Amino acid sequence: MGPEGIKQTIQTGKDTIIIETGRLAKQADGAAVVKCGNTVLLATVVAAKEAKDDVDFLPLSVDYKEKYAATGKFPGGFFKREGKPSDYEILISRLVDRAIRPLFPDDFHAEIQVQITLLSGEQNVLPDAYAALAASSAIAVSDIPFHGPISEVRVAMIDGEYVINPRADELENADLELMVGATMKDICMVEGESKEVSEAQMIGALKAAHEAIKGQVQAQLDLASRVEKAQTKREYCHEVNDEDLRADMMACCYKPCYDFALTGNANKHEREDAFNAILENYLTKYTEEELEEKTPMAKRYFHDIERKAVRDAILIERKRLDGRKLDQIRPIWTEVDILPSCHGSAIFTRGETQALVTVTLGTKLDEQTIDGAVVEGTSNFMLHYNFPSFATGECKANRGVSRREVGHGNLAERALKNMIPEGEDNPYTIRVVSDILESNGSSSMASVCGGTLALMDAGVKMRKPVAGIAMGLITDNDKYAVLSDILGDEDHLGDMDFKVTGTVDGITACQMDIKVDGLSYEVLSEALEQAKAGRMHILGEMAKTITEPRADYKESVPRIEKIIIPKDFIGAVIGPGGKVVQEIQKTTNTVIVITEDDKCGMVEIASTNKDDLEAAKAKVRAIVAVPEVGEVYDGTVKSIMPFGAFVEILPGKDGLLHISEIDYKRLETMDGILKEGDKIQVKLIDIDPKTGKLRLSRKALLPKPEGYVEKPERPRGEHRGGGERKEHRGPRREKRS
Repeated sequence: MGPEGIKQTIQTGKDTIIIETGRLAKQADGAAVVKCGNTVLLATVVAAKEAKDDVDFLPLSVDYKEKYAATGKFPGGFFKREGKPSDYEILISRLVDRAIRPLFPDDFHAEIQVQITLLSGEQNVLPDAYAALAASSAIAVSDIPFHGPISEVRVAMIDGEYVINPRADELENADLELMVGATMKDICMVEGESKEVSEAQMIGALKAAHEAIKGQVQAQLDLASRVEKAQTKREYCHEVNDEDLRADMMACCYKPCYDFALTGNANKHEREDAFNAILENYLTKYTEEELEEKTPMAKRYFHDIERKAVRDAILIERKRLDGRKLDQIRPIWTEVDILPSCHGSAIFTRGETQALVTVTLGTKLDEQTIDGAVVEGTSNFMLHYNFPSFATGECKANRGVSRREVGHGNLAERALKNMIPEGEDNPYTIRVVSDILESNGSSSMASVCGGTLALMDAGVKMRKPVAGIAMGLITDNDKYAVLSDILGDEDHLGDMDFKVTGTVDGITACQMDIKVDGLSYEVLSEALEQAKAGRMHILGEMAKTITEPRADYKESVPRIEKIIIPKDFIGAVIGPGGKVVQEIQKTTNTVIVITEDDKCGMVEIASTNKDDLEAAKAKVRAIVAVPEVGEVYDGTVKSIMPFGAFVEILPGKDGLLHISEIDYKRLETMDGILKEGDKIQVKLIDIDPKTGKLRLSRKALLPKPEGYVEKPERPRGEHRGGGERKEHRGPRREKRS
């Protein structure tokens, strides 16, 4: 047996959670294991002893990783080992990062690495609800300076009740689902989706989550109090300051910055150049030798001065950098159907933020496969967000998809997905792509608005249009200002970035990062109400371009129809080794997908050509059709016999056309009457109840000759002489005397 370790138990809703330290990963600066049922997470934190030269920010990296062995699975792919992080792992990493990053000291610049690993999991338990608790616990028991602890919980509204950390199957009935991060005092991070809930319901969910988090934070404090290493935090000196320089710069640069902040310049690059000119003008008073020493500190101090000047201008004058009122939305222009070959397309432009959004409609074969250690399945709606460097006028290498792009795309996807129709109203797999062409604040919300326009342009029968808006906040003690539709500068210099999306009837998604302590629920409520007003304005501007989905899809969109078939016929439609369905696809130029459930089979046929679609449907229906007595069929002669011909009336279903049923006149031979491959119309006149053999007639479809007398048909089993047919086992033999 190994060491005992130190344990702390928490009761959160239905969960009993155990935090343990002192047994695993003891060479890390801090390590903690979080257990809940069969779910086990290990979190570690390591910080460099010193900061690197010329680093004036916090180099923090947070990585969440799932081991497939945690649920007894093999990784997919050729190499059979865990590879690059999935989108799901990236999103959990971001949730933890955004909650803990603001709580490290501002002057701490040593590199920090937080790693969270799922060691054991359960299929119905979502481990992301415990990842931040594990990470914060590891930091709490270390000697790294930290203004925490924090924790995160999932809160869902199910049947009108708030449920903390519900199981995965319970979320299917949830009207609201949020991940909320908080300290003992304040909420610091929110992200989630909902089905048009009200602002009051959103606030109620935040309060319920915060109450659960307080217990988890207290448990971490209790745990850390029993760990010797955590009692004394490490000393550090990562910044060298010149207080005389700081004071001189404040005296010389604050008023020019404040005055410029009141000019109301709406051009991002002009504002940037103007602020840079104030700094450059100040630095002209120093020699080249002095500049070499003072410039790095001067840039840092000037950033603080600019931040204070802009914030003071908003709080005192109630005027923003671009001259807008606090609740005013930037000018909007939109356009749809701008890319003729795309299934749907739109441009959404708000101020200096612009998104080009496209929609592609595909078949079930285009669904995204989700194959995680815990979460698996398929998705028929996806939204991808791309942010090239030219969008901000920068020259940078574009090296793959960034975590920010994954996060922003996920938020926009969650905003729209509950308004996408299901079942018969949407037979398609839908991919939305938002390419940001310009960016100055809230490009993810532009993706939501542009996504709505592009989906309606594609003819997707959205339940309601969705719009999004980013809200900001400036605070100073008892003064505060809530800002609608924030600029990039206001996001960077402000205290809150609160993105809210929704329809005219309620909220569909939100994301919030709070950078200050002490944000009251009253201020949050005001921000939500102001966001609602802004959302209504944006929806009105979007309605000037398109108000509802197009009545029909464009010609380039594949048409999809579904046929329900009995389960017993699935094999017949597929054929041996897929031969039958492949032949149908080849001859009709269609794509066919066959699925089944407990009751029936589903045949989905897709084609860009209506005639091809109808041809494929006819072939499938012919395979699953059941022959009916009295029906007329277009058959094909398959073989000729002396007594008649075998005719295929349905795929794989032959019947006997007896020589006596070909014509009213008596035929002595089949020679020259029919040949293999002939197309002939026949009527099904009988099905043998014992053998299932089919009897066909061509004669029954011909006009009856005048004076023709129909001979009475003998009852089944009766011979020509009348009476019961007797079974003969062979020729009769005479007895010899």
